[in-house]
Amino acid sequence: MKRNSLTLVIGILLLIIFSLWLLVFQVRTTEVAVVTTFNNPTRQLTEPGAYFKWPRPIQRVWLFDKRVQNFEDKLTEGVLTRDNFNLLTTVYVGWKITDPSAFFPKFSSSAEPILEAERQLERLLGAAKSAVIGQHPLSDFISATDNGTNFLEIEKEMLTALQSAVHANNYGLDIEFLGLKKLQLPPSVSQSVFERMTSERKLLADQLQWDGERDAQNIRSEADRKAQEMLAAAQGQATAIKGQGVAEATKSLGVFQQNPELATFLFRLDALEGSLKDRSTLVFGPDTPPFDLFRGVSTNWLTSPLKPK
Repeated sequence: MKRNSLTLVIGILLLIIFSLWLLVFQVRTTEVAVVTTFNNPTRQLTEPGAYFKWPRPIQRVWLFDKRVQNFEDKLTEGVLTRDNFNLLTTVYVGWKITDPSAFFPKFSSSAEPILEAERQLERLLGAAKSAVIGQHPLSDFISATDNGTNFLEIEKEMLTALQSAVHANNYGLDIEFLGLKKLQLPPSVSQSVFERMTSERKLLADQLQWDGERDAQNIRSEADRKAQEMLAAAQGQATAIKGQGVAEATKSLGVFQQNPELATFLFRLDALEGSLKDRSTLVFGPDTPPFDLFRGVSTNWLTSPLKPK
């Protein structure tokens, strides 16, 4: 009797476990779910927890990772820039499912909906790349200067174009980020692009050199002009001073004409003073002007610092 009861309990427990396995499912924190009833989506679940469902084939549960997925497209060529250069690019994209009920019908026909979604995104990305790259010259991608490229603006334009295409098709997902990973030129045009960039750098160097020479010439001209102005001002002051001296000399000339002997005596004193400014030993004859003024003057008077009374 006890053995039959134990068997019954075990059977009931197994039945409960099997029923839970058929009727209950779990949605993890990193997942979203879509419940289909006879292959038609009837419910979407975005919050984690345990949920009830009818067993197959009545209902079926599709679980999708709601974390950000990322992929990168292949190195594609044939995309022309605005100045007709063939540019090879690789772009990486981050995306995630935001509306499972819209995402599931678009990609449920594939055995791997995530991979099918990425293939569709890659096609949309190719169209977005062609549209954006065609609006920019090669110099926006490749430049000899640090600030010559325009990567951030180009990436924003690609992101906006791809987001618009995804929303227009109502794929139930959103593009989180996009970036340029690799740029490359075909070997056939690499040399021509290098020569063109070299020519542009040379033109820029020549322009900078010409601007420097022009500025140097302007500086020299300005310095010469200021020097001429200063020289003219100095000459004007010298002429004015000389005129004042001539005027003063003219006044003194009238006095000297009244007493020529006094004038001669004063001139000789000035000459004598000029020759005796520094300590020096003088050898002169008694009749040598202006030293003939010493003739008839005693030695004591010459050597004494004070004139005798």
